[in-house]
Amino acid sequence: MDHASLNALVDRAAGLVPPGRRALLGICGAPGAGKSSLAAKVVKRLRADGVAVAHVPMDGFHLADAALTERGLLAAKGATETFDVHGYLALLRRLRAEVDHDVLAPDFERTIEQPIAAAIIVPPDTALVVTEGNYLLDDSGAWPAVRAELDEVWFVDLDDNRRRARLVERHVKFGKERAAAQAWVDEVDEPNARRVIARREHADLVVNP
Repeated sequence: MDHASLNALVDRAAGLVPPGRRALLGICGAPGAGKSSLAAKVVKRLRADGVAVAHVPMDGFHLADAALTERGLLAAKGATETFDVHGYLALLRRLRAEVDHDVLAPDFERTIEQPIAAAIIVPPDTALVVTEGNYLLDDSGAWPAVRAELDEVWFVDLDDNRRRARLVERHVKFGKERAAAQAWVDEVDEPNARRVIARREHADLVVNP
């Protein structure tokens, strides 16, 4: 992404913050599209500009492997049903309403592929929360209520070949053999990606990284 494009996104994000109210920005996209990278860049620039901003990924609401195993969902890790959507929705509502004390949020640690409770602190002076995840535009279950809590949702749209190659390399980096990584992308990540991409037209903005 060039400097001018990033500047425009930073300005748009800053413009979401009205006086006396906390804003929530969602960044959506298929697995491997670059949601986390874009969120990190926007957050870094906003902080440099003096905006009090927090980064709270949806991935902190992955079900732990123990819960996935109990539900028979370990092989589907990353699908909509493998997230605690109601917990995520409750956190978004807390972030909107509870501005007189710290709000603690979970994060996701890729080195162990597990959620970590209370890893992120959102202080009272936070003006903008940037959250990112695959299913912010999904139309099933409680996901539409998640969308309703967000002031805007941006969709990160990356060429499929680049996105899939990134996913394979990510899985290899975090411990899978290359053949197993490719199989996981084909059998698990890609069906999820197709579901996410089908909702692209419902985004407020499409971003090409």
